[in-house]
Amino acid sequence: MFQGAAQLNLDGKGRLAIPARYRDVLLGACSGNLVLTADVDGCLLIYAQPEWLPIRDKLNKLSSFNPRSRALQRLLVGHAEDVVMDSAGRVLISPVLRSYASLDKSVMLIGQGNKFELWDEAKWQAQQQAALSLMEGDLPAELDGFSL
Repeated sequence: MFQGAAQLNLDGKGRLAIPARYRDVLLGACSGNLVLTADVDGCLLIYAQPEWLPIRDKLNKLSSFNPRSRALQRLLVGHAEDVVMDSAGRVLISPVLRSYASLDKSVMLIGQGNKFELWDEAKWQAQQQAALSLMEGDLPAELDGFSL
């Protein structure tokens, strides 16, 4: 289970050092085999390969005749890249994925349970401000009775 936020830097080659607190979990769960893909919100998603495979299979079973399903397949499956953590716990993010998510140097790695989101730091800050403004209105019905 991945949770928490970490401010990190990509190196000059586009490599991301996975924080030490996640490395052992990822090595045990998938031998460091990860899948990176694009997300509709403009960030990247990082999955342990065993977590990604059922998602990929479900996406591929969607109708290719439905334009929305096809667009989602093209985005998520079409951008999916297999990567392996090196001995230093780093993964190389391809130029295509770095460009898609506007990743330059300063990034945010956000734990989301079974996956991570990887954001450009400035885009993450803007997204956080937008999320806070959503709290000013009525909450969705599924949050009725929810308490922290």
